[in-house]
Amino acid sequence: MSAPIHGNYHGYYIKRPSTHDPRLALLPPSFFASKHVLDIGCNEGWVTCEIAQTRRAAKVVGVDIDETLIRAAWKRRRSVWSAQRPQPHTSTSSTTSEAHLPPPPLPPPASNSNSRKKRKRHEEEHEDSSNLDSISDSGPSLANYFPASLEHTFGPIPIPPSSSESQQTQFPHNVLFRTCNWAKEGAFEDKAGYDIVLAFSITKWIHLHGGDEGLLAFFRRVHNVLRRDGKFVLEPQPWEGYAKARKMSPILQENAKTLKLRPDAFAEALRDIGFSEPQKLGSVGEGGFHRPVDVYTKL
Repeated sequence: MSAPIHGNYHGYYIKRPSTHDPRLALLPPSFFASKHVLDIGCNEGWVTCEIAQTRRAAKVVGVDIDETLIRAAWKRRRSVWSAQRPQPHTSTSSTTSEAHLPPPPLPPPASNSNSRKKRKRHEEEHEDSSNLDSISDSGPSLANYFPASLEHTFGPIPIPPSSSESQQTQFPHNVLFRTCNWAKEGAFEDKAGYDIVLAFSITKWIHLHGGDEGLLAFFRRVHNVLRRDGKFVLEPQPWEGYAKARKMSPILQENAKTLKLRPDAFAEALRDIGFSEPQKLGSVGEGGFHRPVDVYTKL
């Protein structure tokens, strides 16, 4: 396997495992609701699928330069779908959902302790079921309902085609993946525009490949595809991390010698392009993954 000179690490989430990404936890719960989102450098699609499934985005496009990672992202989509809590079925002959039908009749009262225990267990089971149905289908409880062992044993569940326009904005139909070098060529979906663009841990690689001007061109492309008042969520890698990355390739080593722009000057560069001052959300992650997350608004 060739060196991941674009930051296209295979098995990235073995080092950074998380069902709910802590970087997303820095953002308000409704931040992605009903939005069109672009996730640049999506890797195996973990963050992309989380935004599509539990953050209620209307559409999420994940792009990565590595075709193998994009294939893994499509598999991730199906795995997440397989573990998802089933939706309640609605009867076509009645407006009452099967999930909300009254419980079956209770057994007649009895004086012995075994009967009382059975009656209590019956009531608790129905109460648990009612509580589950009352949880919003768009909330985090939707995810990871079934254990991963079920998929490992029986295989993933096929994804049915969407049967209505409303399903197009629901997981798994609201997420797709593309193989492309987005920093240079963009993606087909760009022409519709986005409300939110994510760039998690990719600026270092774009910078080392394209130099200062290549990174600025990337920032300008982000600005161009964002709708008015759109949000650019950026997790820049620190300058100290460039030293190790540039050793991966002679080209990166040569390019690194020409760099003058530093991560602590990104905010000024983005302001010159047409973004607001950053909203600094703080830093999350452990060890080398402890990095800040900032949000810029297109003016």
